[in-house]
Amino acid sequence: MSRSKIGFLLTLLALSAGTLAAADAGWVVLFDGKSTDAWRAYRQEGFPKKGWEVVDGTLHVKGGGGAGDLVTRQKFGDFELEWEWKVSPGANSGVMYRVTEVGSEPWNTGPEYQILDDALHPDGKNPKTSAAALYALVAPDTAKALKPVGEWNASRIVLKGSKLEHWLNGQRVVALDLSSPEAKALIAKSKFKDLPRFAQETSGFICLQDHGNDVWYRAIRVRPL
Repeated sequence: MSRSKIGFLLTLLALSAGTLAAADAGWVVLFDGKSTDAWRAYRQEGFPKKGWEVVDGTLHVKGGGGAGDLVTRQKFGDFELEWEWKVSPGANSGVMYRVTEVGSEPWNTGPEYQILDDALHPDGKNPKTSAAALYALVAPDTAKALKPVGEWNASRIVLKGSKLEHWLNGQRVVALDLSSPEAKALIAKSKFKDLPRFAQETSGFICLQDHGNDVWYRAIRVRPL
């Protein structure tokens, strides 16, 4: 057998081993660049008929509003979530977690990882509502490495019990115990103060927010812990 054929076979074996390793690690692919089967519209059974589209291997929410928020069909309690995202100039979105459908909006129950163009959107002026923040509660580390508009950011959420972490481009930028006196005090002073189930659920859906702007997501996967 030629060296080139041996090299090709070794490459195939390495790829297969990597696939098996990912499967063995318990990762669940939520978006593979093609299928939207893992998602549905908030408080609806099916995927939205407008506003969200699969384009060039990304899950794109179109600007202009009307798309509505997406939630996973499966609930997750303790998990590690990874995804990549990019925004259009001035865009705003978010990834919420442990969302239930008892409220009129996903943010009534689910905390949010902020997705934002810090430079052009007004929320970027407040660290607590800037990109990668625990929205309206905890500002990310001031040394966060946010990519410019149009470039891909890699994000990660780790949530085990009440211990929460937000990661951005390989750096942990938020850490909070959601059951701590600190967290309770932060919520009591926030827009969420009159929502008794906010950040109290032990399991729920993962949500991608439609905030009326063009935002792209890809490589979304979750690993139950």
